[in-house]
Amino acid sequence: MADLLAYFESAGKPAAQWRVGTEHELVGVIASGAHVGEAPPYEGPHGIGALFEAFAKNSGTPVREDGFMIALARGDTQLTIEPGGQFELAARPVADDKDFVSDLQAYVAELAAASKPLGLAWLSVGMRPFGTRLSIPWMPKQRYAVMRDYMPTVGSRGLDMMVRTATVQANLDFADEADAAHKMRALYSVTSILTALWACSPIVDENVSDFQSYRAWIWRDTDNARAGLVQFAFERDDIFTAYTEWALDVPMYFIYRGGYVRVPAGFTFRQFMERGLGTEHATRADWALHLSTLFPEGRLKKFIEVRGCDCGSLGMIAALAPMMRGLLYDTTARTAAIALTAKLSFEERQALADEVPGKGFGAKAGDTTVGELAKELVAIAKDGLSRVAPSALSLLDPVEEIATSGRTQSDAILDVWSSTNGDRSAVIRALAHPGLDPA
Repeated sequence: MADLLAYFESAGKPAAQWRVGTEHELVGVIASGAHVGEAPPYEGPHGIGALFEAFAKNSGTPVREDGFMIALARGDTQLTIEPGGQFELAARPVADDKDFVSDLQAYVAELAAASKPLGLAWLSVGMRPFGTRLSIPWMPKQRYAVMRDYMPTVGSRGLDMMVRTATVQANLDFADEADAAHKMRALYSVTSILTALWACSPIVDENVSDFQSYRAWIWRDTDNARAGLVQFAFERDDIFTAYTEWALDVPMYFIYRGGYVRVPAGFTFRQFMERGLGTEHATRADWALHLSTLFPEGRLKKFIEVRGCDCGSLGMIAALAPMMRGLLYDTTARTAAIALTAKLSFEERQALADEVPGKGFGAKAGDTTVGELAKELVAIAKDGLSRVAPSALSLLDPVEEIATSGRTQSDAILDVWSSTNGDRSAVIRALAHPGLDPA
């Protein structure tokens, strides 16, 4: 147990060294021709493999499995793929959020240069709007093959999560266990509000759905043993121990021994530690791998991951880091964020997490609405950011506009869908990221 706790304890940093990292996934489409709107496969003239090779010509160390490039490492930055070909940038952590904006602009320019010869565009959405799950090619990554078989045994929407959804995440540092516990409590207190603010996935199977964030709804029945809310975040200050105890009893997917080795159904890390698996015994690397396969709204590793938001516009991608910096790196803001929903029981929080994907700002939280709480949360974030990083305040403008107007990115997508009658080419032109459009 001490070794497992040390994984978290060794990650603490003084406040002067805190940074924030942003990861985001983009949904790609074939931009024109007979296959317009379709998801790009890995191989072929519109392929994700060719996209990787174009990036690799500029710089980076390719990561390959079975001959396929599945990632490209560039120092603290990494390009990877999700199961349905969503292209992910895990950007370097930064002390100044404007540095991430510069990194994002450079990435978009490079992605555009690589994508246009391949006929690809990239959409400002949290879920692929075109086709069905069955129409999406799977990427050749070994761990995804294991997860593809496992997901239908533990929930009804896991495969949709894997191949159709796209998120933006922020990763934040902590000083020690007490600091991590306070930050996790604040994050879990407001995660449903963040989901409503970043909602950007209302189209499902090329039809208007009843959801603001269908991506968030998918997560509500993906694998509830390893996803969603965790009650101990609201109750325990020994967060390293609490998270470790929880993680020990979540079933494992696999271990890695030169390749991914499947484990028996229901086999937990606690069992792996106690009795091993054949001739194999648990290592620290196994623990780190297992932690990476847990998907709660706030994930604890050597940093805290904010996981509740749809991907969307470049402005909203850039806004998440300063939003969370303001909320979590300032003690006054953290305390205020916790107080926003402090009267809710855990059962009421679960009900809210079920309701927000559909109703968004209209969801009820006690005697108020998520829309009203969103306005307060943005004000709290701005107040905190004014103390810890005032130069980044303007990056919160898109979030403040959504909270003030009550109109989300999903509402804008629905307007596009209505005005174009869902025509694929027209939707792509309207929803493609600037610079990543078909032109």
